[in-house]
Amino acid sequence: MRHTLIAIAIGAALAGASLPVSAQSRDREIEELKAQIAELMAKVESLEERTDAQSDVNIDTAQKIDTLTTGSPKVDTKGGIKVTSADSKFEAQVGGRIHFDAYAYDRDIAATTGTTEFRRARLTLQGKAMGWDYKLEQDFAAGTNLDGLRDAYIAKSAMGGKFTIGHFKPYRSMEELTSSNEILMMERPFASASGLFNGRQFQQGVGYLRSTDRYTAGLSLFNLRGAAGVRNEGMGAAGRFTFAPINNETSTLHLGGWFSVEDLNSGSATTSAAVSYAGRRGPSQTIATVNGAAGDKITAYGAEVAGSFGPAFFQGEYVQSTFEQPFRTPDQDVNTWYVQGSWMLNGGHKPYKTATGVFGGPKVGDKGLWELTARYDTIENKDIVNREANSWLLGLNYYVNPNLRFMFNYTKGENEVNGDETGQYALRTQIGF
Repeated sequence: MRHTLIAIAIGAALAGASLPVSAQSRDREIEELKAQIAELMAKVESLEERTDAQSDVNIDTAQKIDTLTTGSPKVDTKGGIKVTSADSKFEAQVGGRIHFDAYAYDRDIAATTGTTEFRRARLTLQGKAMGWDYKLEQDFAAGTNLDGLRDAYIAKSAMGGKFTIGHFKPYRSMEELTSSNEILMMERPFASASGLFNGRQFQQGVGYLRSTDRYTAGLSLFNLRGAAGVRNEGMGAAGRFTFAPINNETSTLHLGGWFSVEDLNSGSATTSAAVSYAGRRGPSQTIATVNGAAGDKITAYGAEVAGSFGPAFFQGEYVQSTFEQPFRTPDQDVNTWYVQGSWMLNGGHKPYKTATGVFGGPKVGDKGLWELTARYDTIENKDIVNREANSWLLGLNYYVNPNLRFMFNYTKGENEVNGDETGQYALRTQIGF
């Protein structure tokens, strides 16, 4: 800039010198030009000093912005609310789900009442703290305080897997371990806490889970007490192993097996397998019971097979269990199995979650997805005549976007104990984040 101004001034001086003026006038003009050039040079130096000062300010400001950015927590609002500390040692994410259901019945023998209810209304806080994971989830639809407590644990990655301590689901039953936001039908089959493990979905204990892109192996030890249950000395154990011989972006074949042992002891509550064979809030049938005061056991062994191939999905489990009986009464064997499947009508594919060995919900685009679903479900006590229940289910799911889904189910129940064949129409509005 300085050189440009000087060049302009000199050019002007030379132009002036070429004019036919007297020597005295020319000398005076030269002196004036020299004075103007000196003034211009002083201004240039002043501007350069200001530029250097501004550069220092800009550098200082940039350093302060960088310090502020790196020293402040990071907030991510994609798909929810997630806050991470500046040093990444602490993380908190808020989530939740609302499942609002409506029921109507084709009445038969059993008395039923159509109704609406909040099936789930949960708030979830999860994250990390100094290398430990944590999760705390409350379901207000199930009650307040301990009645509605779901996952409540801390976890630590170690020895190639993850240790979990607190209140969580034992590693048993594929459908039980599938998130309620991603289950195929509105209710889980009988080989879960909706039947065989009635009311025993979450237990207090410790677990270890290891996984790769092909297999999972998990073991959990727990007290026979949910968060709101009575204090007791009963103990349980469950383990699950899965293997996926085929697993790529469009095709997955899943195989698995699991076991569960519940050893009732001092203070344990009476434990049973009971099913709502015509859908939730419909008629219920108890299949088998173990008296808590007798200190007997419930054992179960299950096998799984499932697959997702393009728009097609199928899943099934077979479980053989034994309910011990007191006072030299013969034990009771209970068998249950189901098969279910779906077809995506306009594209879509159910992905495989390698970390837990279950299938998740499809990836939903701008146009949404439609899914036809079906299930046959049965449970039977082999040692009591006619102690059996069955269900046929047909459904339609509409995924509006990744967070919103509408579900419709028709269930036809069959109770072999009294011959009841109640049917249920059910509709769910579901949102999760």
